[in-house]
Amino acid sequence: MVRIKILSEDEIRRSLMRISHEILERNKGVDDVVLVGILTRGAFLADRLARNIELIEGKKVEVGYLDVGPYRDDEKRTDVDRSSINFDLNGKIVILTDDVLFTGRTVRAALDGIMRRGRPKSVQLAVLVDRGHRELPIRPDFVGKNLPTSKTREKVKVCLKEIDGEDAVYIVRLED
Repeated sequence: MVRIKILSEDEIRRSLMRISHEILERNKGVDDVVLVGILTRGAFLADRLARNIELIEGKKVEVGYLDVGPYRDDEKRTDVDRSSINFDLNGKIVILTDDVLFTGRTVRAALDGIMRRGRPKSVQLAVLVDRGHRELPIRPDFVGKNLPTSKTREKVKVCLKEIDGEDAVYIVRLED
């Protein structure tokens, strides 16, 4: 197994700041904007985006966390829901946040989870890394880095200080 660093701590910080600015530009500010991070790493990224937006705009944005386990359609499905969304989603612009976009199945499950909690005005997708290989017609609105990968021979590993002790993105090449 070979690990190649693709994004450093500074590059992640700059990518998240850029995404924060793009969110503000697209939505003409933060009125009715809320962030929902997909557990686990998407939640930490949503918190960072909220801090950036407050720094730029001077306004707080509500942040919630979504556990997609109960909404999955595969073997990863769970019965326990660890979500924490303590605000109304009706009429809001939801910025759904995750670390890596791959097949789109996690985002599909997240959309189910959001729709069961209300009827947002719109849902926009922010991801740190888009590695391609979509199985569903899902496209991110905000991307930190497009990273073409081999579908079967490479994985993307996002490390965040909050749980991994470092901020970095790696491509992990699997041995045959």
